Amino acid sequence: MKRIPSEPAADPAGAALPQSAAAQSAPVARKPRKRAPGRRPGADAVDLRERLLDAALACFVAHGINATSLRDIARRAGVTPALVHYYFGDKLQLRQAVVAERLLPVMATVHAGVAEAGDDVAAMVGGFVTGITRAVVANPWLPTLWVREILCEGGALRGMMIEQAGPLLPRLLVERLSAAQQAGRLAPALDPRLMVVSMVGLTMFPLASAPIWQQVFGAGELGADAVQRHALAMLTHALEPGHE
Repeated sequence: MKRIPSEPAADPAGAALPQSAAAQSAPVARKPRKRAPGRRPGADAVDLRERLLDAALACFVAHGINATSLRDIARRAGVTPALVHYYFGDKLQLRQAVVAERLLPVMATVHAGVAEAGDDVAAMVGGFVTGITRAVVANPWLPTLWVREILCEGGALRGMMIEQAGPLLPRLLVERLSAAQQAGRLAPALDPRLMVVSMVGLTMFPLASAPIWQQVFGAGELGADAVQRHALAMLTHALEPGHE
């Protein structure tokens, strides 16, 4: 029996191609390249992520969270919007990352300073005032972000502050001040809750509005150091014996 030869492949014009040529022209399927298990982003990737967080924070402070787009953040960081999506997904996840990695660590530092003061009322007040002013010096964006996104109605971070950060530091202060009042170390006429409000008012408000008062009074020295000295003098004077 004679072997019947296979039908040769045909080219687009209809001419027959040699079998070897047909095999060479067939597309070769390639397997997708897999990332090595356990491999972590390099230093450049970590630095870029930090740069994106800094750019997002700067845009939030300058324009407000709601008015800032991912394109604005990408432009400030000098990258494409696609790269911002790659690292953070969407704007909500990016905002959450800014809160978790920029805002909450600052508040945790102030909280730690107050917690270390123990039951000493003067030390507690001093820890809060000093902690806030140092935090603002190290993070000049803090007062503006606090006023725009937490204090003002409709601020994008107000709910977060009430639900997450709010219960921590203010409630700790109220608990410590209330205990001191019951022990006779705080004047009974003082309301521990409003005492906390006064502490915030004597620090964050002047720090947030410092550029205005510096121009109004023509006094460039009305900065964080002056605010800290004044707040401590006011609050410690109110805590002195005889003030009811």
